[in-house]
Amino acid sequence: MTARPSALALTPLLLFLALFFGAGLYYTSQGDAMGFYQLHAPVAILPAIALGLWIAHRAGVPAMDTLLRGIGDSNIILMCLIFLLAGAFAMVTKQIGAVDAVVALGVGALPAALILPGLFLVAGFLSLAVGTSMGTIAAVTPIALGVSDAAGIDRALVIGAVIGGATFGDNLSVISDTAIAAARTQGCSVRDKFRENARIALPAAVLTLGVLAFVGDASPVAASEGASPWLVLPYVLVLALAVIGLDVLVVLSIGLIVAGLFGFFLGDQDYTLAAFTGDIYAGFESVVEITLLALFIGGLGALIKACGGLDWLAARIARIARGNTGRRTGEWSIAALATVTDIFTANNTVAILISGGVARDIAERHDVPAARAASLLDIFVCSVQSLLPYGAQILLAASLASLSPLALIGKAHYCWMLVGMTILFMIWPSRRHREEPVRQA
Repeated sequence: MTARPSALALTPLLLFLALFFGAGLYYTSQGDAMGFYQLHAPVAILPAIALGLWIAHRAGVPAMDTLLRGIGDSNIILMCLIFLLAGAFAMVTKQIGAVDAVVALGVGALPAALILPGLFLVAGFLSLAVGTSMGTIAAVTPIALGVSDAAGIDRALVIGAVIGGATFGDNLSVISDTAIAAARTQGCSVRDKFRENARIALPAAVLTLGVLAFVGDASPVAASEGASPWLVLPYVLVLALAVIGLDVLVVLSIGLIVAGLFGFFLGDQDYTLAAFTGDIYAGFESVVEITLLALFIGGLGALIKACGGLDWLAARIARIARGNTGRRTGEWSIAALATVTDIFTANNTVAILISGGVARDIAERHDVPAARAASLLDIFVCSVQSLLPYGAQILLAASLASLSPLALIGKAHYCWMLVGMTILFMIWPSRRHREEPVRQA
């Protein structure tokens, strides 16, 4: 059951953001360097959930059932499983000495200026091949952290490069769920959407590589003594299995088991079965906060949707678009719709599915080509998703790196470059977009 469109339904998320950011800013202004850790996000969201339940009850929506369905949504549960396995894999590989092995094997051979661009390219290639930013972040972040510590580069810069690469690949990949959803909702082929998307994403990636070559202040990497180069293989295996196309849960599970076996036979002699299981649980504990937040965000999002909050947003943006003419107005409306929907859902695929129908209507009214509309949808939900401090991508990366999510927002250079490049393309459209759009049924 879904209530009538209502702006009131959006207030729970606004309350959560006000509490979380307000507390963080307050404690930071008081001189607390860890100000944003004083009020944990899973606690800050509880009053918002209570408000959402009350609004749902007043709107005649089955409040508790809706909340529980949102928490138990298959996409949310899958996300939580990825969090847990990624945390366990990162912890185990760290404890067996795999990070030291990565450094000893060849990180020291890289010029300092190429470390950040290299990580961006690795993450970008993997994400392009597997079509998932989450799986990429889970696989590459442990390696990136080892590089960061060895080279003396700011952790936020290193993880920002990984997030940027993961976003680049996820946005362009022809097997990404966001790409498929965007193409299907706009009535074009994934291939046409890719071609349109690449014209914007590739220049943004080139600019990002140039920026990353200069922002990192790296020191020469000293190779660790006594680290077995064989301990690198769990990382290599995870990357290879991900490129082959195995499910990310299978990839992380295999990587975890192999890392444990390598620890038994090649790592410290004291690495026992008890130590292995203990490290797995320690990895689980390291991601408890983001796992809880993901569950609560899923429930809150379901309440907002059921109470008509997202319908109200879509209707408002569509009404503004109808009152103006021109393709440029249509493109800006689609960009705004994608951005706002993702902010309120914190899930890029869900945001496309929710806004896709309205975006197609806007595109048809304003003669926006189908591939262009699909590209704009995918670009803005992916870039915004990777910049949300409560989005899954930043939460996972921040948890694995023990950083505040806010510390990563300004370091995800590619995401900002992609948004800026897209805006330029919207301001100065190419001649070929003057043609009538051709849509599939």
